[in-house]
Amino acid sequence: MTDGRNGQRTLVLLRHAKAEQERDAPDADRSLTARGHADAAAAGAWLARHELLPDVVLCSPARRTRQTWHGVAMGMTGSPPEGGPAGSTPVVRYEPTAYEAHPDELLDLVRAVDPAAGTVLLVAHNPGISLLSALLDPERADPDGLRTTDLVVHRPTTPWADLSRAPLTARHTARG
Repeated sequence: MTDGRNGQRTLVLLRHAKAEQERDAPDADRSLTARGHADAAAAGAWLARHELLPDVVLCSPARRTRQTWHGVAMGMTGSPPEGGPAGSTPVVRYEPTAYEAHPDELLDLVRAVDPAAGTVLLVAHNPGISLLSALLDPERADPDGLRTTDLVVHRPTTPWADLSRAPLTARHTARG
């Protein structure tokens, strides 16, 4: 685990990958499309290439976010040819409050992370995930929000418990 106490903190926000538009099933049970699975693996490969391997993963329990995290994890391990080494296994928490969460609820989840965590990956839904990015860095956030499988990287300079602002330093739309 990266030592977050030295001030090197990274928060990666990820909107889930493309999901089916199932009309007969509850929203939380929607699955990823084939493109969504490929995009999730591409997101993991991008994280590995940029050495943004998470110490902690906070994930909504909805099927599409769990499937997105699984694809990201596979992409980080090198399962796709462009992947890379995953490093140590992150602590993964499936957080019921991340489903349909407002940005302040997502921020509370991040603030509760172990202070020693260096990199945190939050996998969640719009509009909350986009609004959280805008809350953390209003000047650099995309006014259109995050698209499916968009990754935004914020670099907090405060301990997790005190997080209120964090510069947005990178953005990537993963496509497999």
